[in-house]
Amino acid sequence: MDRVEKSKEKFKQLFGEGVTTVHATNPDFQDILSHFIFGEVFYQGDLDDKIRELITLVVLATSQTLPQLKAHVSAALNVGLTPVEIKEAVYQCAPYIGFPKTLNAINEVNEVFKAKNIALPIESQKTVDEDKRFDKGLAVQIEIFGDVIKKMYESAPSNQKHMQEYLSAFCFGDFYTRGGLDLKTRELLTLCIISALGGAEGQVKAHVQGNKNVGNDKERLITAITHCLPYMGFPRTLNALACVNEIIPEN
Repeated sequence: MDRVEKSKEKFKQLFGEGVTTVHATNPDFQDILSHFIFGEVFYQGDLDDKIRELITLVVLATSQTLPQLKAHVSAALNVGLTPVEIKEAVYQCAPYIGFPKTLNAINEVNEVFKAKNIALPIESQKTVDEDKRFDKGLAVQIEIFGDVIKKMYESAPSNQKHMQEYLSAFCFGDFYTRGGLDLKTRELLTLCIISALGGAEGQVKAHVQGNKNVGNDKERLITAITHCLPYMGFPRTLNALACVNEIIPEN
């Protein structure tokens, strides 16, 4: 199949039959969009459609493009993602984009779930209690980043050590320890979230190394970032790829 035929097949798989409102008013633009996203990008690399839709959800949540996010919640269900996986991907955004934007995204997810008679709240994926969130979070943090975490604690000024503690307990203890998504998936999604933010190249580089440490190889990272391209544009995509190439040089 050529890219036009591929785009038609993929669009139908994700969204079903029908014509978008954009196609009715701006058919040329919709064709450019559909043929590129669904006829090319979706076929680059070897990520399956489930992880592609999770990536799409977190990038749309990061950019707060909520109408498109809502459409892709339905698409995520159509390719076989569970309500738990969808919710956990959106929750994973919170430490990086903040609570208000994450709540906006959660609201869109809930609207789709309600329309499809998916009962709320969905089952809890919490695995740590109040007494263990720091220790468990620190353990996950060290698993991802290694000895650099100890150095970060040692080098932090006394009036800023709380930030390191928040990272361990909140970012990693409250989110990375949850069920529903495995560690490799969470770390890959985090890379996509901070790439989509723009201006966070230091953190992008750190999470490129983190992804490598948990088993996501360079080709997987390139494919994931490529999948972000239609939703975050070339500048942020190229910046993220530059970070990948700096941390994992070509042979």
